[in-house]
Amino acid sequence: MMSRKYDDLVPSPDPVSHRVRLISANWKMNLNHLEAIALVQKLYHLLRPEDFRYAEISIHPPFTSLRSLQLSFEADRMPFTLGAQNAADEPSGAFTGEVSAPMLAKLGVGYVIVGHSERRRLFGETSEEVARKAIAVQAMGMRPIICIGETSEQRRTDQTVQVLTEQLDPVLSTYPVKALEGIVIAYEPIWAIGSGESASPELVEEVGGSLRQLLTERVGSATAAQIRLQYGGSVHPGNAHEFMSLEAIDGLLVGGASLDADTFALLVKSC
Repeated sequence: MMSRKYDDLVPSPDPVSHRVRLISANWKMNLNHLEAIALVQKLYHLLRPEDFRYAEISIHPPFTSLRSLQLSFEADRMPFTLGAQNAADEPSGAFTGEVSAPMLAKLGVGYVIVGHSERRRLFGETSEEVARKAIAVQAMGMRPIICIGETSEQRRTDQTVQVLTEQLDPVLSTYPVKALEGIVIAYEPIWAIGSGESASPELVEEVGGSLRQLLTERVGSATAAQIRLQYGGSVHPGNAHEFMSLEAIDGLLVGGASLDADTFALLVKSC
């Protein structure tokens, strides 16, 4: 398996959207650096060359495992993209416990998740702060995965599009339009995260279409066509293919199902 030619394992753009698919593994606060190395080594051997050509696969471990995975990817020529789960909006300073975008860039990180609902809910991050983090990430040559999502009550009262628009507005208002081509937007309904209850494909397609329309109205069709949309929320091998078949969706943000190499490999293969 190690004889696979690394340079050939490059994802091809979707023939319809012309956007490169992105499947991201968000490990959250799980796995130490030794467990992380073991998981990616097993995952690499389980995946086929065609899986890497189908989609870019980013792995987002805790900060403590970033250097270990960077070295593993380079040493074994694994074509995963290294990702982080968060970044500070300041480049340096007296911010105990924070990790800055320049630090992540030095580790070869390609994608950084910002604004995950757990960060918004548990740590009080505002949409304005999320926009600043996204800009800080992109300023260092990385791509932000900007998470947005509504609660079950907001969904029940038909506030989904309004809530998502309000969460995205600080990004769309402060970014230079051309720079928006490099962002990824992850639609993660809060009520689906970790609940075992995923959104229906019909709902995801509806929301994805609304987001694409919003982007087109705000930044123009050419820029909007470059922005990738992911779906996240109780994604597993049994529903991944259906979500990836949707016209509005370019990828997946996977939580619990990415913590086991066999399960995550099956999920990627099912797409």
